[in-house]
Amino acid sequence: MLFSCVIPVYNRPDELKDLLNSMLQQSYSAFEVLVVEDGSTLRCKEVVDAFEDRLKIRYFFQENTGQGFARNFGMQQAKGDFFVILDSDVLLPPTYFEVLEKAIAARSLDAFGGPDAAATDFSTLQKAMDFAMTSFWTTGGIRGKLKNPAAYQARGFNMGVSRQVFERMGGFVDPNRGEDIEWSMRIKKAGFSLELVSEAFVYHKRKNTLLSFAKQAFSFGRNRVNVSRFHPEAIKLVHFLPSFFLFFLLFIGVNLIFLKLFLIPQLLILGVWASLVIYQATWQHHSLLVGYLALLTSMVQLCGYGSGLVFELGVKLRKG
Repeated sequence: MLFSCVIPVYNRPDELKDLLNSMLQQSYSAFEVLVVEDGSTLRCKEVVDAFEDRLKIRYFFQENTGQGFARNFGMQQAKGDFFVILDSDVLLPPTYFEVLEKAIAARSLDAFGGPDAAATDFSTLQKAMDFAMTSFWTTGGIRGKLKNPAAYQARGFNMGVSRQVFERMGGFVDPNRGEDIEWSMRIKKAGFSLELVSEAFVYHKRKNTLLSFAKQAFSFGRNRVNVSRFHPEAIKLVHFLPSFFLFFLLFIGVNLIFLKLFLIPQLLILGVWASLVIYQATWQHHSLLVGYLALLTSMVQLCGYGSGLVFELGVKLRKG
């Protein structure tokens, strides 16, 4: 099987270089790489050129259209049997394509989504942000720890489809507003098999500051509502939990200042949740500092997502 790996890039040449270096270490070599420069001012053409004699790689430049449409362009140029989509800020474990090829063949998959993780050499903040995005205590495990692999909605940082799926379904319909989740749902509704392949994980080296992480979480909440415009069933109870968490924090704050009613049970609930986050993050990364930072990033992630969801629902209601 020939994989065509499509990577949209916007002003991230250094990240792309790290990703391409990880591709040199792959145990499975039947893949090509298509880099789509999406209107960058800081271009990565020189980075791509440096790998031309070591990878099957092609470079394309287009005016900025957004990552979804850049991926579509890349898939239109692809020669492979199966298209793999990656973000430029990930790294691949050496057996990534090997385990992916085995999973697709063994499970007769038409499409897949893979999870993300933090490498041991990532910064403390990167590990804490990874925990906030993947932990059961913050996301309910919907980003890679599901009991039912077929329930997974693939994310654009690590997903893929067969050529047949792309030719029949087309690509992304939105440049950057939950376009990956919308595509996943559309693919499943057409009867194709899309599942989580937990072994095909990537190391996701987020470069966020806490502020940009909060803005990203806010946009994720808004994106979920945008997907519901295409698929009304896209919003489920689990997606409201961050909003409930946000309102719970706000209520505790108001209660502390003005009401002072039933404070002990409320603070106990919050304390138990916080303790579980700190404990699990500390155990997972063998660092108490990561544990305490994970508490901060988890609260930022939940409040950001919850406020984004509520905000966009309000916009949707106003527009009718």
